[in-house]
Amino acid sequence: MSYNDDAVLAKLSALSEAADSIVTVAQWIMFHRRHADRTVQLWLQRLKDSTSHKRLNLIYLANEVAQQTKARNRDDFVVAFSPIIAEAVATAYKGASTDVQQRIMRVVEVWRERNVFEKPILTAIEARVHEIDQVRGTAKAGLGGSIFGAAPIPSELAPLTAPQQNVTKLLHSTKTTVSSANQEYDKLMGPESLVPTAPVYAARLSGLLKTLAQAEGAVDQCVKARRELVAALQKVLDTNRNALISEEDLLETCLRRRMEVEEKKTEVERAIMAGLPNDEPYSSGNGLNDHLDPEPDRPEVEALTPPAADLPEHTDPAGRTEEHWPSNASQEPTPQQSSTQDMETHPCLPTQFKSVPTSANGSKKRKLDDTNDFPDLGEDDGIDADVAEMLRRDSNGS
Repeated sequence: MSYNDDAVLAKLSALSEAADSIVTVAQWIMFHRRHADRTVQLWLQRLKDSTSHKRLNLIYLANEVAQQTKARNRDDFVVAFSPIIAEAVATAYKGASTDVQQRIMRVVEVWRERNVFEKPILTAIEARVHEIDQVRGTAKAGLGGSIFGAAPIPSELAPLTAPQQNVTKLLHSTKTTVSSANQEYDKLMGPESLVPTAPVYAARLSGLLKTLAQAEGAVDQCVKARRELVAALQKVLDTNRNALISEEDLLETCLRRRMEVEEKKTEVERAIMAGLPNDEPYSSGNGLNDHLDPEPDRPEVEALTPPAADLPEHTDPAGRTEEHWPSNASQEPTPQQSSTQDMETHPCLPTQFKSVPTSANGSKKRKLDDTNDFPDLGEDDGIDADVAEMLRRDSNGS
């Protein structure tokens, strides 16, 4: 069967879920790999017009074609599927039953494990499916916490998806075109190339010019796509740089406020330790010392030693006061001198109570009057005359 749109649509319509049917159609499509771009466009159109179960079979067909061509080191269909595979998976996933959705996600997981498509393509698929789940309110988590075991793409990176997909698509085609142009150039212009006749050589040079022009155009498109991607990345970078500046300022503010609160907390704790009442509000305007109770005055303590009594100044027989005595007066007097001084100082004391000299061994003996047993108390000391007479008689009789 020759290749045309009707033939492709007929093959896709006859596709069933049987493995033989999928393999047969995949072999026919890979045989016409020169029409890979057109076949993929017809495949997407048929997928959009099909039912949910039929869409799953078409996903299986795309998986078979992509993996087989990838294994044979042919990227024709991988390059053709890359720009539209995210849209196709989202179309098949949306509105499908839970069982069909799980099977679709299993296919995408296989693509990730075997590196069938590049990571930006798989990330774009994940983003589309995650948006569908959010709209339905049933965000689903697949293997490893997400549908692919990876985190969903952030919304801030969504503008990078389309430029990256365009670069990926152009990069594969550019490599093929440049490789072909380099081979033809080596054949005609290489050091080991054989120069044919002039007409043939001119014709081959004309063909080489066309090939190099195609390669130049492919590289130019790739450069433009790459510049768009870099511009998108620059916007994301500028946005994050501005956000970083704001966050650093916010961090400095938070740090300054935390230190301020810590200082205030330390001040209040010191006030509590200093005796601030619990029911009294803390006032930072007056300062910490305003809440401290004044220290009471120290009580007056009576001295243990009483003050010395005022004694009259002693005068010597010459009429000189103590402060005019000779310097030897401060020396300690002997016992005999001390007794003589006491008698001179207190002449009114009776002789019985006057100090007596001590013996050599230090024992004291009282000096008594030989004539009377009783000491003379001086005069009558207020004793009745009869009583005094009786006492005298008793004394004489004894």
